[in-house]
Order: sequence, then structure tokens, then C-alpha cells
Amino acid sequence: MIFLKISFYGAAQMVTGSCFLCETDEMSFLVDCGMFQGGKDLDDLNYKAFPFDPSQVDFLLLTHAHIDHSGRIPKLIKEGFKGEVYSTGATKELCRIMLEDSGHIQEMETEWKNKKLRRKGLEEIQPMYTVDDAIRAMKFFEAIKYEEELSLGEKIKVRFINSGHMLGSSFIEVSVFERENWFVYLFTGDLGNTNIPLLKDPARIEKVDYLIIESTYGDRKHTDKNPNEVDLLDIVKKTASKGGNVVIPSFAVGRTQEILFEINHYKENGLLGEFDSIPVYVDSPLAIRATEIFRNNCRLFSKEARKLMEKGDDPLLFHNLHFSLTSDESKAINDDENSKIIISASGMCEAGRIKHHLKHNLWKKNSSVVFVGYQAPGTLGSSIKNGAKKVRIFGEEIAVKSKIYAVEGFSSHADMDGIIEWIEGNEVIPKKIILVHGEEEAMFNLQRELSNRYRIDVLIPKLGDTINIADKAEEVKHVEVIAETKISKEEILGELYDLIQAMEDKEDLDLNKILDSIDELKKIVD
Repeated sequence: MIFLKISFYGAAQMVTGSCFLCETDEMSFLVDCGMFQGGKDLDDLNYKAFPFDPSQVDFLLLTHAHIDHSGRIPKLIKEGFKGEVYSTGATKELCRIMLEDSGHIQEMETEWKNKKLRRKGLEEIQPMYTVDDAIRAMKFFEAIKYEEELSLGEKIKVRFINSGHMLGSSFIEVSVFERENWFVYLFTGDLGNTNIPLLKDPARIEKVDYLIIESTYGDRKHTDKNPNEVDLLDIVKKTASKGGNVVIPSFAVGRTQEILFEINHYKENGLLGEFDSIPVYVDSPLAIRATEIFRNNCRLFSKEARKLMEKGDDPLLFHNLHFSLTSDESKAINDDENSKIIISASGMCEAGRIKHHLKHNLWKKNSSVVFVGYQAPGTLGSSIKNGAKKVRIFGEEIAVKSKIYAVEGFSSHADMDGIIEWIEGNEVIPKKIILVHGEEEAMFNLQRELSNRYRIDVLIPKLGDTINIADKAEEVKHVEVIAETKISKEEILGELYDLIQAMEDKEDLDLNKILDSIDELKKIVD
């Protein structure tokens, strides 16, 4: 007899860090191995050893390329994983550039930390992984076509099914032979929003017994209009009429390409009127490389987008579109005083070139900042979106006087209504549902809605929980998955000294980091 146990080592009562260990009496495998994002405590989890032995994991199933789903794969391999990483071909292509970019970030951040450690006479640290580690990790990837059935042992079959979230994203259907029958476990990864013009809608499912589904927007509804067209178009025209810039913090992979498709629609149909020639800058090397991968995989586009490609009208290219690859090209954008649209990473404004564009535009009353995606609590993007009057960027206090907008219609995640409509649009209602990938309030809100509507068990595991979903007893075992922070009084005092020095030098300063350090010092003193 074979039963599938699932251990939730990420994205459990939180949005990021997707990592689910699945075990039978014959094998074990992972669904996703993503990075935790959203503050120091979560970042510490990335460096902690996995709560399982990577060398004993037989294979990994990857839903899509976003770093919160794929970002720890090089670390997994460094720590002993020797199996295959199965994904769609487009996901493999995107991971090649995204993991390499992530490795570069690990190297840069580690070098910055080591400069401080050297000044203190402390031992240097190693990056989570390097660019070379990321390149090596790609040798473990094996591309699988949508709907292709993959047999992984006599009693486990796998299919990748279009999830509509981003290029190459998948639901992962795992069929397990239990109690003389085949039972279907479906991991949604991220469930896509419907009517995204560039991509196909999420596929419908014929059968699912146990559904493990995301809940990022489980307590929210996207606007009822078509905000992709009406709201952003209105923002661009109003801002340009005042001579200002439209700054769009955007995730380099997925969201940037959707925005380009939308702006192409405006320009092709004369919707911008007198501002039809407004220049658009994509200022992110990663976004530029990703856009090329999108264009090379246009067979995965929606019917509308494929028709444009067939006519020779590339929907991701248009008049006065500029790709800024070098740092000099990036700096030149802010030297130009004419109105423009600037699309730059990172999407949550925590790193990258977007911080320079915010520094140059937040204080301008005639400019606009448009958020088109999820902003994790504690990020710079979240502070600005939620009404901060002043923010600190590169050690300088910047007044927020520009217009701040949130255009939810660009979200690549289904909202509460979208999740329910997708479940009800499938041929059967699951026996049980497990909610992952969400903040607590969103998850518990969705749990109430689904439980009342379907009268089935809707479970919300904690980080470290192990559940045999098919077992009526639903035995839950818990393993603590915490970030161990060992820091001496001298280190804290040194950290405070560096932060005070940064204030004097007007370097980049994180106020939350000061407060955290003071709290730690207080605990030691107390």
C-alpha cells in the first residue's frame, strides 16, 4: 500500500519559498524549491540547511521559473541533490537566465557583507550559490511538453498542464496508485488570472482528488473593469499632459512583457492620441533577455497574440521602444527631461535600477508611479503603495509627491472570484483542498469561503507540517523550520556603528535594520 505524505517547507502561511516534499514508501520528490522573499527573517531561511536530505530526493517537479519557486535549486544541488529537475521547455529557458541573475545577486550581496565582516575582524561568509553554481544547475533540467504523461515509477505518473500564470507555467498533476485506485494530487503553483491578452487562460482539469492551491489574492478581488487598458491608458495620458514620467516597477519576467503587449495595443490603435510617440524604456538586462525568450516561444501565446505574430506584427515591439542594457544607458534615461514611460525591476523596489528611477521621480508632483503586482509587507514598494510620505533610497530621504497608483488588473494571479470560478469550472470538486502561497488573512478568508461553499475539508498547513492528505485521520506532524540567528553583543554594536556611519556617509540605509539591531541588543542587555 502506498500513501503520499506532503511536507510543507515553504509557502505555508506565507507567499514565498515554495517547497513541498512528497514521500511514498518507494520514493521522495519535491514540487518547487523556491527562495523566501520579504525581509531579513525570511532571507535567513534561504541560508539554513534544508530540513531533509537533498541526496535522498529522487526528482524535482518545477511549476514555473519565478524565483520564489525556483530560486534555491542551485543550493539544493550544492547540498547533494542528484536527480532530474522536470519543467516545461519555456520554464527551463527562463530559469537559465533567472538563476544566473540570482547567483550574481548572491555574489554581490555576499561581497558587501564580507567588507563589513573584514572591518570587524570576523570570519567571512560564502554566498548561498554563485553564477557558476546556477550554470551547473541547468545540467539537471529536463524539458517536458504540456500534457505529456511522465511515468516516474510504477505507481506515480506526472503531467504538466498550462496554468496561465506566466510563460511556461504549469499545474503539476501527480497521479498516485493508492488503495487499488489512482488518486490525483494537483499542485497549482500560481494560478493565472483570466483574460491576460498575451497568454492562454488556465486549463480546466478533468479530475482532481486533492488540490494544493495558491491563495495570494484569497481575500481580494481585482477590479471589475478592464483596468489593463482603461486605467493605465488614463494614467499615461494624464501624466504626459503634465510633462511627467510614468514609472512602473515591474517583475522582469512575465509582468514586463504583459505591459509591453498592452502599450503596443495603445500605439497600434491610436489610443494615446497626441502622446502616441511617448518613448518607453525597458531598463532591466534580465527583462530584455526574458523578452527575447518570450518572442521565441510565441506558440505559447494566446490566440490573439499568435495572430499578430503570424501577420508579422510583433506585439512586444513598437515605435519608440528602447531597451537599456548598460548602466550608462540607464543613467541617460533620467537625464532626459521629456515625458516617458520607464519599466524597470525589481517589482517590489527592493533592488535594481528601479530605485534610481524612484529617487529621480518620487518627489515630482507631475510624475506617476504605477504598481502592477504584489508588494510584500516590509518592502520599499509596499511602503510607497501604502501611502508613505517619505522613503529612504540610497541613504537619502525622498519625499513622495508623485501620484501613486495600483493597477490590479495586470496581476498574473487569480483573485478570490477567479479561484472559485476555476475550481467550479473543472469537471469535479476535489475531496480536499490545501491552501498555500498566501498571507494568513487571505488564506483564512478563502478557507471560510471554500468550506461553506463546498462542505469539504480545507486545510492550511504551517511551515514544517507534514500531512497525509488522503488519510481520514489527517495526521499532522510538525517540524520547526526557523532561521537560527546567533549574534554576539559585539556584532550588534558593530552593526549599529556601521549603520550610524552610513548615515554620515549618506549611503543606502535600512531603518528597519536599525530597529531590528536595537531590539536584539535590548534582548541581550535585558
